[in-house]
Amino acid sequence: PHPEAAFRSFRLVCEPGSIPRVEALLRAQGYEFEPEPFSPFCRRLVAEPVPLGRSLAAFFGYIYIQDRSSMLPPLALAPEPGGAVLDICASPGSKSGFLAQLVGTGGFVLANEPNPARLATLRANLHACNLLQAATCACPGERLPLRPASWRRILLDPPCSGWGTAAKHPRTLTLWREDKVAPLVGLQQRLLRHAALLLAPGGHLLYSTCTTNEAENEAQVRFAEEELGLARVPLAPFPGFAWEERAGGRGTLRVDGARSQAQGFYLALLRAPAASAPPDAGEHPARTRRPARAAPGSPLAPDALAGPCCDPERLPPGTVLRFGDKVRFVPEAASACLPPGFGWQAALLGRTDGAGAFVPAPRLRCLAPRNRDGGPEAPALVLEDVADVTALLEGRSRDTGLAGREAALWWRDLPLGCLGLRRGRALAAFR
Repeated sequence: PHPEAAFRSFRLVCEPGSIPRVEALLRAQGYEFEPEPFSPFCRRLVAEPVPLGRSLAAFFGYIYIQDRSSMLPPLALAPEPGGAVLDICASPGSKSGFLAQLVGTGGFVLANEPNPARLATLRANLHACNLLQAATCACPGERLPLRPASWRRILLDPPCSGWGTAAKHPRTLTLWREDKVAPLVGLQQRLLRHAALLLAPGGHLLYSTCTTNEAENEAQVRFAEEELGLARVPLAPFPGFAWEERAGGRGTLRVDGARSQAQGFYLALLRAPAASAPPDAGEHPARTRRPARAAPGSPLAPDALAGPCCDPERLPPGTVLRFGDKVRFVPEAASACLPPGFGWQAALLGRTDGAGAFVPAPRLRCLAPRNRDGGPEAPALVLEDVADVTALLEGRSRDTGLAGREAALWWRDLPLGCLGLRRGRALAAFR
């Protein structure tokens, strides 16, 4: 076993009915794990023959490696299936992805990240996980030009000193000494103020950090109560964790990192008044400056996606649009959340070729055609041995006996993605 296996956790990214199949894929490569007690999607790693990030399940987006404490904010916010959630500081996408699972394919998650490099990571992670209900935008979180009082669920996990990660990253304590934390505290308050402005009456805001610093935790909750008019909603402790108690922390949660074999973490759930005007934050940016309008997409009939790798009937409620040669999916719930002219990016389905035909993204697996039993619909390349899947990823061609330009790739009864075909030989082009 890998020496750190016992301290690592991951999240299964699939429909509940596919959990046994994803677990079988992990076990076929020698991984062992046990369930976490706080969510049916979460697992604790027990044996790691090679780094989990190199597993087939990770490559095809069926798992997401995540500290167990980091899994708690989406669970504490508890969005309803089909709901909409705003994640203000989203990269690398750990919590956004979990939120997307919780709202389901009929919901909508808007994940915001202003830093271009971190935004690219966020988009890559959401794309790999096939979360069509998640979209991204790139705005300073304290100036997000969204409609006031328009979101019933908001997650704010702002930049923080990260003292709760010191066991894994000792330099954190020297990089963010207490005398250098003041700018972070100020940014957190500006983010809180703007999040409160966007929160609908009676809506819930989950504030979380991975620091143990009271100025960034309990003091910020007092600020939200006293300055922004929000009320704390007591959180019940999650099973499987040890908790700290601090003065002023009534109803909020502090993960004891050492005793929980996890990062130190802080969670507070806040609620907006049921019927009152949102807190004054000065002129709202949506009124003072109009964001650059994204180029409008061209509607694409869902039937245009049909092929060996894509069954349009598996699309969630929404619209398929073409932006240049990129084909994206716009969830139905997005239109009710986003103001006209707001710049954002929907989930990528694939592209169109020179003749205008749809070419699915290589790791688009959620729309794979299936038979009545949920297994692969012909034509498809179905592999029984994980070594054969690995060989394809390493660039080794394989004769499939299939006709056409593409075929769905399956491992047993688990869809993995799409393959290009040339004279019947599979050509993997996963990116």
